[in-house]
Amino acid sequence: MTQAPATLIQSQARTGIVLMIAAWGTFSVIDTSAKFLVMAAIPAVQVAFMRYAVQFLFTVIEGSRDGISVIRILDRKTLTLLILRGLILVVSTFFNFIAVKYLSLTMTAAIMFSSPIYVALLSILFLGERVGIWRWSAIIVGFIGVLIIVRPFNEDFHWAALLSLHNAVAVAVFSMITRRLAGTVNAQVMQFFAGGLGMLALLPFAVYAWRMPTETIGWVLLFVMGGAAWLGHNMFSRAHIYASASTLMPFSYSFIIFMALSSTIFFATRPDIWVYVGAALVAGSGLIIWWREKQNNLDDT
Repeated sequence: MTQAPATLIQSQARTGIVLMIAAWGTFSVIDTSAKFLVMAAIPAVQVAFMRYAVQFLFTVIEGSRDGISVIRILDRKTLTLLILRGLILVVSTFFNFIAVKYLSLTMTAAIMFSSPIYVALLSILFLGERVGIWRWSAIIVGFIGVLIIVRPFNEDFHWAALLSLHNAVAVAVFSMITRRLAGTVNAQVMQFFAGGLGMLALLPFAVYAWRMPTETIGWVLLFVMGGAAWLGHNMFSRAHIYASASTLMPFSYSFIIFMALSSTIFFATRPDIWVYVGAALVAGSGLIIWWREKQNNLDDT
């Protein structure tokens, strides 16, 4: 007896949601490992290099197994976008690994998830998109949430929060470039290109700053990061096979929960109540922006 179409769709959606949550849980392993390593005096550039080198190794192995052929760059514009996308990711990773040394994982995750606010703002400024009161309100609320988290005029302000703010904006630009490339370059090629570029760009700096881990756990975590990056991106991509982006997007905020748990369990760090208040405002604004985009897409169909 076969499943009814509606039941099958619901089952696939559940699979996609589980994969999405698992992907963000795996991504939290990257930042948790990085925080442990940089706090153990391993240079951030070395940590970032190993994250890309191991991920690239797994990507190459996967590509060989699946019979992936030579990466085809259709034109100079596509190549430029791929390089720009890769460099944005490399710089953001490096800055993030510096930030997690000084800030709680909960704070860096909450700031990073303000990126939908910047996507909406950049779309208004550079793409000429027209937005209504709902999205403008969400943008304002999101900025208030970021200010509550960062508290730039408070005595507890730390300069590393500026690196996380940079990353939130960078992720917004990264997302817009990825959307632009989506119809031309598949996800596996983008991962291959970003991993290879990150490894090559960071190699000379990593060699110069290299510091041997003094404990076995250090070596283990250097390799775990890259494996987690590869696995997380794979699950993230597969989740979109089973469910639409609009269905999956709200579950990306599970990352903040994973990071809060890691921060408490592994580093005994509990951010004050204002970080959670700001995170709630940021997440709420992102969900409003997502909801309005979903409504607009329905209106266009």
